[in-house]
Amino acid sequence: MDNQAKDTSSFRLGEFCIDEARPMKVVIIGAGYSGIVAGIRFRQKVQNLDLVMYEGHAGVGGTWFANRYPGVQCDIPSHGYQLTFESNVGFLFYSYTSYVSRNTNTIFSKTDWSSYYASGQEIQQNLHKLVDTHKLWPYIKLQHRVKCARYNEDTGKWTLTIQRPRNGSRSTAIWRTENLPDEEWEEIHDTADVLFTAVGSLSRWKWPDIPGLESFSGKVVHSAQWNLTDDDLVDKRVGVIGVGSSAIQIVPTIQPKVKHLYNYVRGKTWISTVFLKEVQDLLSGDTSVDNYKFTVQEKEAWTDPQRYGEFRANIEKHMNLMYPATLVGSSFGEAARTAFSETMLQKLAKRPWIAESIIPDFAVACRRLTPGPGYLEALCEDNVTFVSSLIKRITPTGIETDNGESQELDVIVCATGFDTSFKLDFDIIGRNGITIQEHHTPHPRTYLTVAVDGFPNMFQALGPNSNVGSGNLLLIMERQVDYAVQATLKLQREWLKSMDVKKEAVEDYEKYIDAYFPTTVFGQKCRSWYKGGKTDGRVVALYPGSSMHAIRALAHPRWEDFNYEYLHEGNNRFHWLGDGQTVADRDPDADKAWYMRPENIDFPPVPTVQVTSVRAEP
Repeated sequence: MDNQAKDTSSFRLGEFCIDEARPMKVVIIGAGYSGIVAGIRFRQKVQNLDLVMYEGHAGVGGTWFANRYPGVQCDIPSHGYQLTFESNVGFLFYSYTSYVSRNTNTIFSKTDWSSYYASGQEIQQNLHKLVDTHKLWPYIKLQHRVKCARYNEDTGKWTLTIQRPRNGSRSTAIWRTENLPDEEWEEIHDTADVLFTAVGSLSRWKWPDIPGLESFSGKVVHSAQWNLTDDDLVDKRVGVIGVGSSAIQIVPTIQPKVKHLYNYVRGKTWISTVFLKEVQDLLSGDTSVDNYKFTVQEKEAWTDPQRYGEFRANIEKHMNLMYPATLVGSSFGEAARTAFSETMLQKLAKRPWIAESIIPDFAVACRRLTPGPGYLEALCEDNVTFVSSLIKRITPTGIETDNGESQELDVIVCATGFDTSFKLDFDIIGRNGITIQEHHTPHPRTYLTVAVDGFPNMFQALGPNSNVGSGNLLLIMERQVDYAVQATLKLQREWLKSMDVKKEAVEDYEKYIDAYFPTTVFGQKCRSWYKGGKTDGRVVALYPGSSMHAIRALAHPRWEDFNYEYLHEGNNRFHWLGDGQTVADRDPDADKAWYMRPENIDFPPVPTVQVTSVRAEP
């Protein structure tokens, strides 16, 4: 039977060209690090894009906007806490490509970090500059809190309910909008073809569960909602509850100001500044200090791509070299444990008894290693008391511990961290009315960290099992964004109504996770946010592998692990072929030989060494 004789009544050609970009609406929830990167990449890669970014705070930066407590800083080297495309390192390794010559004036490069561990303010300023450079402001809606995202199975779209302050109620003070009465908020709605969640795991802070907290007559503040001034601290008796990153940074910063400081610590933690020998050799100042301040000469030298590339690459290599310390029985881990113990003992020499209560008996990587410049030294100061007894209750005048002692206080600082259970403060409702919280019971389950079965056209960054115990977190975050962009391009290119990861694919990934973590120290007995703040239990926060492993795993999506629905009413998988034409065929002024442009040709490298004939074995 020839083509004209075939019955085509059940199928009609699409009224579009094969390379005609279908309109795509993408909503990003969050304008922190991952949200900003998503905004950059979606705009770069997806044509005919309608993009909106909803951010609940009054500024961009996510956790770096919200956390303004004294001493807030990054706990990895500054030059490693930036994006791969932010760095001059690209010029060093890829200067021969046409990309650099075409884009030299558009590449944003951050080389002038002030110190080895950057302050939160400097990081937030860098993120603000990223938004400026990539012109994202028109797409960002600040002080817009997503309350619900519901998938519509009929349309294949997400419907969102968002709250924002009514006109005149908006404020730049991050704690004021949260306290606005209900009548000061208005509700709006939006829809999206693709939903990308970029809320992270450090955005939902929590008060400690201690009896009597509300009864305290002095000032009480959570580190994530800092609103104290120096006047609130100078010559005051201050209690700091916690020994996580925020407490370790707050204590040495406020210690010189207060009359007396009590640090209430119920667990142990590793505290050590790791400084790479190869990095030290590239610096000119005193590298014996805990947080090295870069000199003007060093910052100027790093404007040279080759010198900066060498420095940045050494930092990256060192962070990746720490991976063996995460494995059970690793000699590297044992050596690190010995070295860190000695360092902590040296810094606690004035009060060696503190060591028994703070130096861990578990592996170095079991919970997150914190550099903590100045913290151990601060514990040895005359105006500091280290309290290892458990808190029994908080009274109107202070804190009482279970050994019967009590301390009168003027201020209580709760540096008690975040809710790391991945329970969001808004509803996401997928197929059959199932919420993300219901899906994540008894524990969060994802597909390669980026997708969740039953929640079509939704992708995420820094969700469950996304963080790293060693290496560079931003590498994974960038690749998660790239994965979501590739999926969006597939939806657009093939005119798909939905793509939904298969349940069996999620289950198989669960089996991999269950087999991986017993080979690491992360599952050993220690209280860690890796396990949702528990001593024992499932590791829900960390990626099951190294940072470099994640790059490889997310590089080439397994599209066969998804179920698909098509926009074509006949559900024909080849509807995306359109009407048999390209845009260039339709447009009389278009280049009819675009495929001959150098950027569209994959030039094979020509061997420079003579290769002898190689014949395959029969």
